[in-house]
Order: sequence, then structure tokens, then C-alpha cells
Amino acid sequence: MMNEIQDRLTALQAQIAQCRRCVAAGHLVVANPVAGTRGRATDRIMLIGQAPGRLSVERGIPFGGPGGKILDQWMTRAGFPPDFLRTGVYLSALTRCFPGKNPKGKGDRAPSPAEMALCRPWLDAEVALVNPNVVLLVGGMAIRTFLGAGSLESFVGKLIAHDGRLWLPLPHPSGVSRWLNAPANQKLVELALALLSDWREKYMHGKESA
Repeated sequence: MMNEIQDRLTALQAQIAQCRRCVAAGHLVVANPVAGTRGRATDRIMLIGQAPGRLSVERGIPFGGPGGKILDQWMTRAGFPPDFLRTGVYLSALTRCFPGKNPKGKGDRAPSPAEMALCRPWLDAEVALVNPNVVLLVGGMAIRTFLGAGSLESFVGKLIAHDGRLWLPLPHPSGVSRWLNAPANQKLVELALALLSDWREKYMHGKESA
């Protein structure tokens, strides 16, 4: 059964890699799908971010920049082995291509609602096939998409049961964001990682299935 699911997931990833929907709709000049083109059906944790960055596209891997290193450090602090972000987490995003730099300032342009709508069927198909126990929502846009409106402070530090699985909101580990500079917010991240560690211990010891 798992082999069949993996075959279907591999076929889906190949389709994602060839997607040109946003180019056809005029939202992007160049398509460069990265998010959702890797990962395994056996991954029990899925991570959903906003969109790939420039370095992710250049290196051909999701979270290929400094943010990926921070995320892997967070996973290690939660008790997972080094490089678990690459070997045990299914990496996806609201949109699949680098949206370009923010024309109004630092950082990348946020994908538009129209772009997210074009990519949403890919994401829904991934969630259905992988069926993760825990979903890490990285950044305000991913959090709002699945859990509704609210500040980062109102979500980070909580493990939320929703739609038959657990959702762990996290801030985006971006050097552009100043949210992580506040000691109170750093404590919220520590709480979130402690909750993830608790889940890991219970799941790995077979006490709970999610």
C-alpha cells in the first residue's frame, strides 16, 4: 500500500515540477517550481511555507537558504537528528515558484491570492497522499491560510488539533523579520519546539498516533 502511495506521490511531484499555470495566467515571467518536488510518503511531518526563495531555486531544494539552516536547528532542538528537515520532513509551500523580490522593500514578494489559488490543488493533493500527523506552518501567510486570522503571538507556542491532524505554527526564520528579536517571542518559539519534542517522544514510543 505504501509503495502505491509513494508511486502516486512521485507522479504528483513530477507534475508539480512541470507546472506553468502562473506563467500562463500572467503572474510570473518564469516558472521554477521547487516546493513539493521532493519528500516521501512515509514522512509524518509536513512543513508548509509561503513560497520558495531565490536560493531555493538556484540550489534546487526547498528552504535552500539561511532559513533552512535555522529550521533544521529548530528540529534538532526538538530532539530530531541533524538534517532531519531534509530526511524526514515533507517540504511544501502555498506556492511553488520564487515570486521575485519585493518591489517595495527588502525580502521577497508575497504571492497573490490568485497565485495561491492556482497552486492550492497541488498542496491539497500532497496533504491527502502524505497524510501527515503534524503540519508545521511557517510564517504568517501559511498560518492564516489554514488556521484563520490572528497575530503570530496568538498562534506560536500552541499545538492545534484541526481537520484530523496537529498543526504547529512557527514564525518564518527570515533575517528580514524582526519578530524573533523580541525575547518574549523567542520564548514562544521555545514553547513550540517543546510541544514538537513532546509529540516526537510520544509518537516514537507508540503512545499516540498523532
